[in-house]
Amino acid sequence: MAEKISNKSVLFNPFSKNNPVVVQILGICSVLAVTAKLEPAIVMGLSVIVVLAFSNVIISLIRNTIPTNIRIIVQLVVVAGLVVIVNQLLLAYAYDVAKQLSVFIGLIITNCILMGRLEAFAMSNRPWPAFLDGIGNGIGYSIILIIVGFFRELLGSGTLLGMRVVPQSFYDHGYANNGLMILPPMALIIVACIIWVQRSLNPELNEEN
Repeated sequence: MAEKISNKSVLFNPFSKNNPVVVQILGICSVLAVTAKLEPAIVMGLSVIVVLAFSNVIISLIRNTIPTNIRIIVQLVVVAGLVVIVNQLLLAYAYDVAKQLSVFIGLIITNCILMGRLEAFAMSNRPWPAFLDGIGNGIGYSIILIIVGFFRELLGSGTLLGMRVVPQSFYDHGYANNGLMILPPMALIIVACIIWVQRSLNPELNEEN
């Protein structure tokens, strides 16, 4: 029973109380870079989930055979191999989105969330908890990307997933898209608002700091 509760915490804590972006303050660079539109934010989130989950499992499986002095190099090689596979799949099946994401898919290799979870969790846990940890942290990261991408695209372009959602009648009566929303600083402001809400709903996070 204890193992089941532990696995549940490993999977669900990164969604909120231990979110890698708004609690651990990791992965901010990609939040700035890929959230001007919702679609690339979703694809980036899914890519990180896949890479993080499977890299966690692989490192967990071979953790006892990795020499300590080259463990970071091994982790980078595993992540890089998975990122190449994901990038090729995106180029084959979602070419337009892959072009929008450009170099940022490749930069998953150096994403501090991945390296942090590999070093802090996968290196010291069995494959199944490591897999859950990867899924949980990937989803936690994706939730923030999707929230930021949703508001930036909606308020900045009047669209969602490229489809017009703000009626033309709004524009006829003087409504205008907020051009500031598509600029990178607005991503930080939205993340700051999410952190404020997060800390308000979970006051124990303030006590820990």
